[in-house]
Amino acid sequence: MESRGRAEIVAHFPTTHQRVVDELGRRIVGGTWGPGDPLPVENALAAEIGVSRGVLREAVKTLVAKGMLRVRPRTGTRVRPPEHWNHLDRDVLRWKQAGDATALLRDTGELRRIVEPEAARLAAVRAGPDDVRILYDSLSAMEAAAAEPDRSGYVEADSAFHRALLDASGNRLLGSLGRAVDIALEHSFFVSTRTPGVVKASLPGHRAIVEAVEARDPAAAAAAVLAIIEAAEQEIAQSRIDEHRGRNPRTPRRPRTP
Repeated sequence: MESRGRAEIVAHFPTTHQRVVDELGRRIVGGTWGPGDPLPVENALAAEIGVSRGVLREAVKTLVAKGMLRVRPRTGTRVRPPEHWNHLDRDVLRWKQAGDATALLRDTGELRRIVEPEAARLAAVRAGPDDVRILYDSLSAMEAAAAEPDRSGYVEADSAFHRALLDASGNRLLGSLGRAVDIALEHSFFVSTRTPGVVKASLPGHRAIVEAVEARDPAAAAAAVLAIIEAAEQEIAQSRIDEHRGRNPRTPRRPRTP
């Protein structure tokens, strides 16, 4: 996030159990063990990580619940293919961000295109005064953060705005989805707002969303959201090109040719 100065979410583990879950999860997502591969023998793996067999077993149970491992008699503990993983799980999202950020950015962009325009349409039909107020409050938080020299807190405020929009749709599943994927959204917003001037330029588009919702204009609300998503996708693509060429994404670029 912007205030942290980097895109990766830093994880802190208050318990040994959570640390071991993270270690195993990162290895699975990173390809240390591929689909169908067995985990190393329990004694050896526990000794390598530096925990008891009991702690290791509890961590394995957690990853089984996330759809990443399967435990069977005789065949032991094996990695399940990615299509079985819970990709909305916060830990899985964080591991994917660290292991394959490009794929996560692509998936997040596609999800936003599918979900957010329709959520904006619904919000323009269903949002009550409190919903509109929360959207304006979120917008004000974005504007305040954008005015700070280091834009501290902008990504958090941007994420809160989009979660509020999903809540305003009146569909509780959409609201829960926004909270489930907030790590992916924050990562996407971090990458798409690194270029100088982008944050300030995005504010009118966010205001257009709120005003369309308040005016009960579903088409305008959906169009305003889609415009923001498309602008973010362009910035993410350009940021990836800059990184590939070894250019600092914070270095101003030449204006694009119309």
